[in-house]
Amino acid sequence: MKKILKLTFILFLICAVTAGILGGVNELTYRRIDEQNRIKTVKAYSSVLPADAYDEIDFAAAGVPETINKVTIDKISKAANGSGYVVESTFSGAQGSITMACGVDNNLRCTGISIIKHSETSGLGANAASSSEVGVNFRAQFVGQDGGIALKKSGGEIDALSGATITSTAVTKAVAVAIEAVGMLG
Repeated sequence: MKKILKLTFILFLICAVTAGILGGVNELTYRRIDEQNRIKTVKAYSSVLPADAYDEIDFAAAGVPETINKVTIDKISKAANGSGYVVESTFSGAQGSITMACGVDNNLRCTGISIIKHSETSGLGANAASSSEVGVNFRAQFVGQDGGIALKKSGGEIDALSGATITSTAVTKAVAVAIEAVGMLG
């Protein structure tokens, strides 16, 4: 019995020390991580719809639902220069959630997309967010598309990423939802 209590106490100490160290590291780094995430989001917004500033819209008050076709709309921001809107949304890809910014102009056409955060497989779905030629070309296909956007296999104009059909379908659907959400704003 003494041996079990001794081992339990030792295990408790190890866990307490480890938890304390992890908590300390988190305390030291969370502000820096939050700032890096904020900078990444600002860059994503400016790459999909260039503007000096963006004003967040209360889309719920404007009658836009929080979720459309299994895509969660996190935020809709209007470009201060009046050129359009940026819709930030989260949706499921092949391996987990994808957070994306989609620019939509006043004619309800996509001005660009930028994937802010994802957990897709490297070399496959992750190519949608990469700076490689494959990723850049994939994202460029969305510019100028309207709400009828679809993959080629569904009769549209968008080429799917090779080996990443689920991710390609999810991104295409999220762009269509972003355009639909901006259309609901009136």
